[in-house]
Amino acid sequence: MNDTLKLQSEALIPTPHATFRMLAYAEKVEEQMPHIAMVHPELDLTQPVTMRIHSECITGDLFGSKRCDCGEQLEQALKVIATQKGVLLYLRQEGRGIGIINKLKAYQLQDTGLDTIEANLHLGLKIDGRQYDIAIEILEQLGIKSIRLLTNNPEKIDAFADSKIKITERLPLIIKPQKENSGYLKTKKEQMGHLLNF
Repeated sequence: MNDTLKLQSEALIPTPHATFRMLAYAEKVEEQMPHIAMVHPELDLTQPVTMRIHSECITGDLFGSKRCDCGEQLEQALKVIATQKGVLLYLRQEGRGIGIINKLKAYQLQDTGLDTIEANLHLGLKIDGRQYDIAIEILEQLGIKSIRLLTNNPEKIDAFADSKIKITERLPLIIKPQKENSGYLKTKKEQMGHLLNF
């Protein structure tokens, strides 16, 4: 676990859903891409905290790409977390940990017929290179003991198995497939074990 990660700065950020405390976590204050925690100001640490671990997806989160469901998941998660006064962790793990440059290369391969797994392997990359110990470290620093986890990804659930933080409930985050991402979501469900009900 990364015990040098620490809170570097914070500010109140009004959003369409709620005003959140935005906290920036990094090893050094000059880090250009810190991990972010969006924390509801009325967070109640005596109850299981509704939260999501969201890995950065510049194409989906920022530009609304339809190749994935990331942007829609982020939006839906923020709505739920605003209502339930929880936390969203935004981890800088673009493209399941491969970075935006390799992600665009993988997209080119997908346009030739490979699926998301095949494309990563063709590039000599991991299918999913994300790490969630960062999320656990931030949650511990926030004083969170138990969570209601917004996820479809069993690997996120497994990441908490040996941690001090208890998952009391998994909350599904289901986005209706679109023409452009139906194959991607099918691969996530059938080959990566994501808990999707379509």
